[in-house]
This record gives sequence, structure tokens and C-alpha cells, in this order.
Amino acid sequence: MGIPQDDPATGEHSTRGRVARSILDHGPSTVAELADRLGLTAAAVRRHLDALVADAVVEPRDKRVYGSRGRGRPAKVFALTDCGRDAFDQSYDKLAADALRWIASAAGGGERGEAAVAAFARARAAAQTDPYRAPVGEADPEGRAAALADALSADGYAAAARSAPGGAGEQLCQHHCPVAHVAEQFPQLCEAETEAFSHLLGTHVQRLATIAHGDGVCTTFIPRTPQGAAPQTTPTTQSTAGRNPA
Repeated sequence: MGIPQDDPATGEHSTRGRVARSILDHGPSTVAELADRLGLTAAAVRRHLDALVADAVVEPRDKRVYGSRGRGRPAKVFALTDCGRDAFDQSYDKLAADALRWIASAAGGGERGEAAVAAFARARAAAQTDPYRAPVGEADPEGRAAALADALSADGYAAAARSAPGGAGEQLCQHHCPVAHVAEQFPQLCEAETEAFSHLLGTHVQRLATIAHGDGVCTTFIPRTPQGAAPQTTPTTQSTAGRNPA
């Protein structure tokens, strides 16, 4: 089931597609957030969400809260399903997964196979992020996360940088991952991406959530560098999202 196409008579399908696209660009969203972004009434948003849920394009979830949570039930958000994500781009997931399985097998399987896939993942991440070095390196230290988010967005990752709770750093949020299905099977892709972010930013980073592991957004914590401190020359990475950090 795909994203509904425009209905020239009513515009209903066009608006429904805007709702789905807003969730892709901004991550799991409440009815109020969608209404505010799209200039619609809450009732109109609910009507379109009901149709998207019926079509298996979005699904309701409890809003994930980081840190302490206040009283009451968590807010309800709507997130894209795998079907909904697939509707936005042509996927070659099976071909990519088959190729990585062949690489692992050709290297001998087991630990050797995993190492071969990891080597491919690092080479891919390096090639993908090499064009990001100039804009990230030219940015002021406090603007590097935003520069990286802009570069990722230009490559289709719908990324944004924002202050982390408590003010200890920033969160890099990727609302779309073109290789999420393959990364679910081969976490080396995610680990290599996180390592590449660490080297680009000159500091260790910590993955908090990943689309490949079922979260609505890939979230990376970037600690704030103390004023006057030099970037790490050998940055490290850390993950609290299972083995898969991207």
C-alpha cells in the first residue's frame, strides 16, 4: 500500500500525503504537532490519520520520553510503518542484503565474514561522509551538528540537530534511513555510520535510538565540547541502543 495520490476533485489524498510526509520529515508526531505544522484543524488531521492507519501507512504509539516523565499517560504519536517508509523511495533492500551475505560467505563466514562486512561498511560510510567534511569543518564548533544535519538532509536522511535535555550537548535526529531494513540484518552499517560521525565531529558520540531497531528516529547524542578544549584526535563511539548504533 502506497501513499495516496492526488484527488483533483477533493484534494483529500493530497493532504493525506502531506500528513505522511510531515511524519517522515519530523519523526513520530502528535495530532497537535501535525495540525500546527500543516495549518489544519485537529479534527482534519485525525480523519487523515485514521485513513493512513487503515492503509497501514502509519501506526499509533506512546510517545517515547527521555529522562523523567511527568504524571499522566504518555502522549500518543503517529509513526510511519515500514510500508509507509517504503512508499517514499524505491527500495533495493533485498539486493543489498544478498550482496552483503555473499561478502560474508566469500570471506569464510563466521568472524571473518563479519569482519569483511564491517570493512565494507566502513568504506561505504567513509565515501558517503567525505563530502560532509568541508561544511562540517568550516562550521564553528557549536554549529557542527547542524552542519552535519544539513548535509545528511541533502542526502535524504531528513535530519535535524537540537539541544539535548539538560543542556549537556545536542541530539542529531535522522527521521529517515534509506537502508534501515538492511541495517536491521547487518548492524555493521550502523556502527560504521556512527564511527564516521564521531570522526567528522571530532568527539565521541552516543547512539540513543535507531530506526533499524524499531525506533521512530535515529538519535545520536553529541556532548558539548568545553570552551577552549581541543577536539579528540581519536574519538570514540558509544551506543545504548543495542549493538546497532544507527
